[in-house]
Amino acid sequence: MKWVIFTDLDGTLLDHQTYSFEPAREALKLVKERGIPLCIVTSKTRAEVEEYRRVLDNRDPFIVENGGALFVPSTYFPFPFPYSRQEDGYKVIEFGRSHRVLLDELLKALEDSWSGIRPFSTLSEEEIVRLTGVKPHQVHLMKERGYDEPFLFEGEGVEGLIARFEARGLKVVKGGRFYHLMGNHDKGKAVRRLIDLFRGMDPGIKTIAIGDSENDLSMLKVVDLPVLVRRWDGSYAATRIDGRDPILARGAGPEGWSEAIFRILGR
Repeated sequence: MKWVIFTDLDGTLLDHQTYSFEPAREALKLVKERGIPLCIVTSKTRAEVEEYRRVLDNRDPFIVENGGALFVPSTYFPFPFPYSRQEDGYKVIEFGRSHRVLLDELLKALEDSWSGIRPFSTLSEEEIVRLTGVKPHQVHLMKERGYDEPFLFEGEGVEGLIARFEARGLKVVKGGRFYHLMGNHDKGKAVRRLIDLFRGMDPGIKTIAIGDSENDLSMLKVVDLPVLVRRWDGSYAATRIDGRDPILARGAGPEGWSEAIFRILGR
């Protein structure tokens, strides 16, 4: 059986605190040995993903900023398909609204008495390092955003803020550390488009998606085998996915990722 794997990064393939994938190294080796495409689907930016792709020696398509855009290496699929633009060796399929529009909407809400909002773009390097645990040199990669603006919200009433954005044709999803404001896109829409491309090569492929947060649920809904790893606090983001029982990994982060992969693929 031919598989394709779609994986979240933070809190899933990467440890929530250390950002290490070391406990998943043997499972990653198995995936590579079997020639299974491993497609990263994340809230991270293209610049951040490319850094991890280099470390993982990953050359498969990837999806950034909660489904804002899909990056396909230009020669990956042996047939033509529509795309938004070509850039730096990628065919890029865009789904999201521009980052400038999203940041402007957050700043307008901040002016309109929503004082609990703290847009990611306004945080200092020191604050980002403290909140996320990343290295200082990685902060500029996190700020190279195109389709998604993370933000903190302090206080009560976030439901009203979300309703405000929805009335403007935008949406808010919750990630591991931040809320994310974005256009009418999500990981699921981008993953569905990428599945269609893979099935253009092989109609019989089966799909796996692995995540840990609410913003991963949309992609888990569109695959054959949805997998949830434990969150850092020991809970799961859901126990049912569109009426189906997902595979619940017996661990958090890369430990859970590894256990689920070995359970599905066999050692």
